[in-house]
Amino acid sequence: QVQLVESGGGLVQPGGSLRLSCTASGRIFRLNTMGWARMAPGKQRELVATVPSSGVARYADFAEGRFTVSRENANNTVYLQMNGLKPEDTAVYYCGYTNGVAPLMKQFVNWGQGTQVTVSS
Repeated sequence: QVQLVESGGGLVQPGGSLRLSCTASGRIFRLNTMGWARMAPGKQRELVATVPSSGVARYADFAEGRFTVSRENANNTVYLQMNGLKPEDTAVYYCGYTNGVAPLMKQFVNWGQGTQVTVSS
């Protein structure tokens, strides 16, 4: 089992930035893809970005150009740098761990407890 703990959420004005962090512990295979998803009120969880152990990160269309996902394998940490935040980015953001390398929502087998991001003036 893998445990994931997110931090870094909060309240930010439109156009502002936040950096989310996620530390993984437990039975971790560092080759597995990790990533971030979000869930807004009344909506389903949607994938934001995925990052493999090595290689190219992938982003949802709404995140492309504004968000950057990265990871530090040495300390099992994943980050999500979010710039140019919009009110529609308001959601609970979850860090996730997959059971392989495919960057697909269905591959995620563990999620953190989530961290709230609120974008409002």
